[in-house]
Amino acid sequence: MRVLPVVCILLFFCSTTPASFAATDTILAGQALDINDKLVSKNGRYALGFFKGRGKSSESTTNWYLGIWFNTVRKFTSAWVANRDKPIKNTTSLEFTLSIDGNLVILNPSTKSIIWSTTAKNRRNSTIAMLSNSGNLILTDYSNSSEVLWQSFDHPTDTFFPGAKLGLDKVTGLNRRIVSWKNLVNPASGAYHFELDPSGINQLLLLSLNLSVPYWSSGVWNGKYFASIPEMTSDHPIFSSTFVDNDQEKYFTYNLVHENMVTRHVIDVSGQTKTFIWLEDSQDWTMIYAQPKAQCDVYAICGAFTTCTDNVVPHCNCMEGFTITSPEDWELEDRSGGCSRITQLDCTSNKSTTHTTDKFYSVPCVRSPQDNPKVEAARSAGECAQVCLNNCSCTAYSFGYSGCSIWYNELLNVRQLQCSDTANSSEETIFLRLSAKDVQSLKNNRRGTVVGAVTGAGIFVLCLLALILSLMIWRNKRKSSGHISNVFQGCSGIIAFRYNDLQGATKKFTDKLGEGSFGSVFKGFINDSIAIAVKRLDGAYQGEKEFRAEVNSIGVIQHINLVNLVGFCCDGSKRLLVYEYMPNHSLDVHLFRGNSMVLNWTARYRIALGVARGLAYLHESCRDCIIHCDIKPENILLDASFLPKIADFGMAKLLGRDFSRVLTTMRGTAGYLAPEWISGVAITPKVDVYSYGMVLLEIISGRRNTCTTCSSNDNLDVYFPVHAAHKLLEGDMESLLDHMLHGDVNLDEAELVCKVACWCIQDDEFDRPTMGEVVQILEKLVEIRMPPIPRLLQAMAGSSSSICS
Repeated sequence: MRVLPVVCILLFFCSTTPASFAATDTILAGQALDINDKLVSKNGRYALGFFKGRGKSSESTTNWYLGIWFNTVRKFTSAWVANRDKPIKNTTSLEFTLSIDGNLVILNPSTKSIIWSTTAKNRRNSTIAMLSNSGNLILTDYSNSSEVLWQSFDHPTDTFFPGAKLGLDKVTGLNRRIVSWKNLVNPASGAYHFELDPSGINQLLLLSLNLSVPYWSSGVWNGKYFASIPEMTSDHPIFSSTFVDNDQEKYFTYNLVHENMVTRHVIDVSGQTKTFIWLEDSQDWTMIYAQPKAQCDVYAICGAFTTCTDNVVPHCNCMEGFTITSPEDWELEDRSGGCSRITQLDCTSNKSTTHTTDKFYSVPCVRSPQDNPKVEAARSAGECAQVCLNNCSCTAYSFGYSGCSIWYNELLNVRQLQCSDTANSSEETIFLRLSAKDVQSLKNNRRGTVVGAVTGAGIFVLCLLALILSLMIWRNKRKSSGHISNVFQGCSGIIAFRYNDLQGATKKFTDKLGEGSFGSVFKGFINDSIAIAVKRLDGAYQGEKEFRAEVNSIGVIQHINLVNLVGFCCDGSKRLLVYEYMPNHSLDVHLFRGNSMVLNWTARYRIALGVARGLAYLHESCRDCIIHCDIKPENILLDASFLPKIADFGMAKLLGRDFSRVLTTMRGTAGYLAPEWISGVAITPKVDVYSYGMVLLEIISGRRNTCTTCSSNDNLDVYFPVHAAHKLLEGDMESLLDHMLHGDVNLDEAELVCKVACWCIQDDEFDRPTMGEVVQILEKLVEIRMPPIPRLLQAMAGSSSSICS
């Protein structure tokens, strides 16, 4: 899929979509749209008219705008606003018409005053205005409709329309760029914009509008795609892209491959470019792409004197000693105002640079801002602090391996990290300059917290002593019951279990569910009723601190198609993981073992789609891309509703060693390994795509790929993927289907799954789709063409003795 890092924002307004009195796409001389009318493009996709914006809660005024919105979706979704920076306040009467000089204008009917106007230079009184099928409002001469006098595509707001141009008109100097909204309800020009690199390099940039600071780039256009967006090379595109550079223009544009698809490309108030597709089934927009992926990569997203934390909500928090400057703007996701000091620094009133009562407050486990820190020649942290105190503009310092770094004035882009208890080159402690009063107040709060904690702990201990007496009696009676005590009930987050408790919960690891590449899995119970699955890891070489840190990082990854990590145990050399229990076991049990319930085709298709969604999340939506490296039916678990959940993701981190060494010793996974993995080439997420394709073939056939199959024309044993690829080309899907389905299969879906599988197992990883593209194909949002037979499989098929080894 050619996914573009393009721009716009979904806005919600308090009014409903304006009603139309006539379905027309053109305004002629003498005609006018009033506040209740609208133009509609011939294809019905876009509408233009007046709409009412919802202002801040503190404002009593009503703001009116003239704009273009998506007419075929149920959610009011603005795409272009004429008067974004000049709202029309408190009115019930407006007109949109052609003026005498041929320009489009918004008029106040009572005063005949012009509120907004187009800027066509070739003025004439024979113009007409038309809303095109592409969403472009065009002003042209009715006698020569090919002559464009003015168009909305030359003045975009926050949406990049298909067919529009992003770039420079070298003749007129017009620069078409996309600018975010001020906040969720105010369409005024916001803090971020998206444009061609003004330095002349053929790449797209995301920049902070006020400071012109780039924080993301597309990479240079190489004639086919932008270097940092390899998704544009997909064999299953939904967009076709073009980059033009000649004497008159330099621009980037795109078009939809499937005209009936409704998409939005936006630059959000978050500073991220996002791509959405409208899904009729859910009646909602679904985001399929965002850049940058980490919210905290956006420049100054939280404003001054804040910390930004990825993968949590809210992302932004004020530093200690500061408070939100504008809570109302903050709630509308406009954080540009940042946070302000609770108490002003002493040095602002005390002009002496040799004495100040200001103090420093430590902010640990952060990635310090890289915005031009001044490096001073201080030999110790004390000297570094004094350098900062000697200048009233100094707001923070840090001292470490790189020496003494000083920051002046506003402190931007401080990123909060998870304290790992290990040496981490990205972690720093910065010392924030505060008034002595605020520092003392923070220390008192800490002291009060400690005192409260100690007091509470004392009361808790007294109660616990009484409880222990009861528990000792209870435990003697239940010593061999094999269940975990209630002290774990109600805990949130990742639970640290004791080894003895897990040993009891699993009846000394006797109820074995299975054995995988990383160890054995046992069934257990918490508090008599809550089933758990306990994985006892083999060969985990990490120390306790490192293991705990990695468990926490894996534990925050949540998705409906990923197995939920409940807790862990780290006792000496013992390493165990505790997962939610999947009552319907793993996929291989149902596909390959005759004594289990046969999965019908609907369940199989849902499993295929669910696994694709889970992998797409690991590859594309986590802060760091996670490559599973061991996708196979044994690692696809099924819950009570047969919803698929991927197990064993993130195991490379938990084992603490080179994952390639792990895979060389894996048992039962050779049939799922991509060619580049076996050849020793550095791996990418495409190894998971290959393994997923192999799993799809097993879902179709209900048999192991590593088993042999007999051709209908001869008695030669043929590797099933070879057999499947040929039968797909011959149009014979029925012969590939699991006979246990008894023909009760949607053949169109079966063919679609087989096509996806054969694309996934292509020899060259660049020929394989991404998992995000696979999801869209299986959701039937994009079409897929017939795949070629992979060269390696073709070679196998050419041999009379081609069998799976």
